[in-house]
Amino acid sequence: MNRNMKTWWLGACLLLMAGGALAQSRGGWAERWRERQAESGVEAPLPAGTRVVRDVAYGSDPRQRLDVYAPARAHDAPVILMVHGGGWRRGDKAMPGVVANKVAYWVPRGVVVISVDYRMLPDTPPLEQARDVARALALAQRRAATWGADPDRFLLMGHSAGAHLVALLAARPELAREQGARPWRGTVSLDSACLDVVQTMRGPHLPLYDQAFGANPADWLAASPYQHLVAAPAPVLAVCSSRRRDSCPQAHAFVDKVQSLGGRARVLEEDLSHGEINKNLGLDSDYTRQVDAFVQSAWR
Repeated sequence: MNRNMKTWWLGACLLLMAGGALAQSRGGWAERWRERQAESGVEAPLPAGTRVVRDVAYGSDPRQRLDVYAPARAHDAPVILMVHGGGWRRGDKAMPGVVANKVAYWVPRGVVVISVDYRMLPDTPPLEQARDVARALALAQRRAATWGADPDRFLLMGHSAGAHLVALLAARPELAREQGARPWRGTVSLDSACLDVVQTMRGPHLPLYDQAFGANPADWLAASPYQHLVAAPAPVLAVCSSRRRDSCPQAHAFVDKVQSLGGRARVLEEDLSHGEINKNLGLDSDYTRQVDAFVQSAWR
């Protein structure tokens, strides 16, 4: 075999090996891409007169912090408490894709938006992350009046991993009560594919979920919103991307169970990517208007 042929065969083998590795990891790459999309976005300017209070501590860890965006003359204002995604291991409360369009839409309408950080993997498993969100909620309710907010009109919203966390609190409200939180008016889950952790872990799944939930079925159960639905929660809106195969089926199953318990719940399927479900919320669109209609009805 001449030198050119050897070079060609070596190149072909390397391409085949790379292709095989890519095929094996394509799910993981896809998930990481979705998470990056969720965290990205073009930062919109703050609405005129917005009062911003950053890095309010609700615990001793540096990650146990929240940011407040309030109308300048807010009084007894309703509150959206937003929980970012990032695969339970990354993300940040100040990411433009998490807050920019939501603040731009809701603050001029008299709503206080609070964005929450929480401790993450590998040190803090999802169940304890949910407790962190509950701690943030409790602190925000206690401090609400200082920001012109009404402690009795809070709504929880989360995207991706954050959507799992707020759904878990909706299904297990005792986790919030144990941290001193009061009841909230509703929950908006933005494109979680892990509302039934047990089902997810028993089927084909990404390594991301093994890192989050481990190999112990008892841990799956403890962190699974679907399995803990035994009483009707406050109203639930489950937004899901119709471009994904794993999100909408779990959203429908979760909502069906809420409704079977006598609760009010709805699925909103959107032809948007995983990241767009998050960062586009607040833009002038039918999607934003439908979410806002649910939010306003929950506060009444």
